[in-house]
Amino acid sequence: MLKKDLILKSPVSRTIGIENIKDGRFGAVISRAGVGKTSFLVQIALTQLLMNEKVLHVSLVEPIEKINLRYNDGYTNLIDSIGYVDPQKALRLWEDIYPNKVGISYNESTFDTEKIKDYLKSFKKADLAMPSIIIMDGLNFDKDVSGSLEKLDQLSREFSVFIWFSIKSHREEKLCDDGYPIQLETYKDKFDKAVFLNPVEDKIEAVILKDGARTDKAFRLDSATMMAIEE
Repeated sequence: MLKKDLILKSPVSRTIGIENIKDGRFGAVISRAGVGKTSFLVQIALTQLLMNEKVLHVSLVEPIEKINLRYNDGYTNLIDSIGYVDPQKALRLWEDIYPNKVGISYNESTFDTEKIKDYLKSFKKADLAMPSIIIMDGLNFDKDVSGSLEKLDQLSREFSVFIWFSIKSHREEKLCDDGYPIQLETYKDKFDKAVFLNPVEDKIEAVILKDGARTDKAFRLDSATMMAIEE
């Protein structure tokens, strides 16, 4: 029951929709620095963990310890959002789902898509359940990432895994004519989903840039917890 309550309360459930999290190959969470890209990606991952699925979190910007803290904080925010929960029950659920998250930390010089491919092959070789999504946090879209995206697209097809990226936009840049940040515009045909996080006063507006017929819908999030604000 607690799992179901948390899934329904998830900001991802309220914005993207559970059924849409891995419908396609690529998804993007876009914002300027410090707005909440990684926190929102963690909520995407937590939703999958609560659905009893595996998650691979790849970071090019943070060490494993920081990634783990983000998951702890994200789970705490999710628990707090539904009101009082027996602490022991919350802890047991966390201990049950957390082992299904695997984190890997690289930097720009050590990152190699072949390493991720080898890692996924090790799952298959050991006959283990494959991750349903990969969180790819920190790939620098200000540079030419077409080569990396092509390889990750092949990886997505080979292992049937959806990949969610963080994309950093910049305050001084105007949006393109179709409403996309310039960093996404170049690669928009590769992305099935895109969410733009825009700070508005003391809240965050999550705008669906790309998701079939749901495009241009907007949702308000709490800037401190990333939880959806009830209208």
